[in-house]
Amino acid sequence: MEKDYPPFYEALVCESPTEWVAQNVLPVLQTNPVARKVLTDRICEYLDDGDDITLVADWPEDIAHAAALLSYKGKRHIFKQRIRFELIDGTGFDCSKESEVPHNAYYDALALREFFEKQIARS
Repeated sequence: MEKDYPPFYEALVCESPTEWVAQNVLPVLQTNPVARKVLTDRICEYLDDGDDITLVADWPEDIAHAAALLSYKGKRHIFKQRIRFELIDGTGFDCSKESEVPHNAYYDALALREFFEKQIARS
């Protein structure tokens, strides 16, 4: 996310969380989970307000989840601009050490961005 662009943070209802998710993620959500259709509508609206969007992740599954949110029941949203995904090398990043609220996707994303920016600055 661009530093001057407002962040997007929502949570999806999780009917059957794994034990790890129930213990580590759900307690730190800091928002009320919403239904899939609601989340899809909200993220598509959010992304429509930007231009030249790149969603960055350090884990392939995160990209898969984000991409899956761009459609609902076989209907995809038509965006006004291109949306790209970038998978970065997160070697050395540990959200449990770097994130202000470990396993909260918003805080983990902020920590990952800071970590990655430091890596780029060192290069």
